[in-house]
Amino acid sequence: MDQELKELGDHIAQETAGAVTACHVRLGELMLECAAGKLLPLLVFLRDDPKCLFKQLIDICGVDWPERAKRFDVVYNLLSLVNNQRIRIKVATDESTPVPSAAPVFNAAGWFERETYDLYGVWFSDHPDLRRILTDYGFEGHPLRKDFPLTGFVELRWDDVQKRVVYEPVKLAQEFRRFDFLSPWEGARQALPGDEKAQGKTGAN
Repeated sequence: MDQELKELGDHIAQETAGAVTACHVRLGELMLECAAGKLLPLLVFLRDDPKCLFKQLIDICGVDWPERAKRFDVVYNLLSLVNNQRIRIKVATDESTPVPSAAPVFNAAGWFERETYDLYGVWFSDHPDLRRILTDYGFEGHPLRKDFPLTGFVELRWDDVQKRVVYEPVKLAQEFRRFDFLSPWEGARQALPGDEKAQGKTGAN
């Protein structure tokens, strides 16, 4: 199986004139790396070539690598029902360089790209309607970036007096709590039955 996928990867790399910068077979799937400028011709080839026929776009998602200059990977997952195969394409980009929208090739790309923009801040050029899709109006930042604070910046709630949704700075309900596992309220002093890590007699009272 891996040999067949490797041969398919070699075929794609040869026929797409340098669009594929790297090819790997991992976990029984073919993974290609592509430069952003050659993404659309590669997707058209994968969709239409008789040996590929990856006609279904299953998902577009992002991966954040903050230590890299091109910190984002945009990942495209395609499926060929005819050949019963999957393929993954990765495109690296930074915070300011847009990736060409795949919407002209796959209609399903529109909402997937909006989600990637919303959660990671990746820009897609020539997108027909690039705006947030999961977070609320006025939301600041992109919540799946690794430098996004876990508590967020603002919280929203329904104010019954004002009869509207109000935004407020995040306030933690309590300070960081240090758990005392030796406390009888938070942990048993005796060894519990079945606890293989317990020292001493198991099941002692």
